[in-house]
Amino acid sequence: MFLPKYPDNPTPAPAHTHTPTDPAPVRRTLPTLHISPAVVAAVVMGGVVLTALLAAVAVSAISVAIAAVVLRSLLREQNRR
Repeated sequence: MFLPKYPDNPTPAPAHTHTPTDPAPVRRTLPTLHISPAVVAAVVMGGVVLTALLAAVAVSAISVAIAAVVLRSLLREQNRR
């Protein structure tokens, strides 16, 4: 018996083909933002102040650490005598 390799498709072709249409893209724009030079100067000055405070804290922490090492060394030397 001979069977065809690809039998005929018994499903009929669709009577109506739906072709979706793309809606028109909606263009959304952000509102314009006007930044005054005073705002830029305030932000820059705030950054400078915060950076200076961070540097001061770092220098203080290093100074305290060095003082602790020196005192520990002096106390250890005193205990050995």
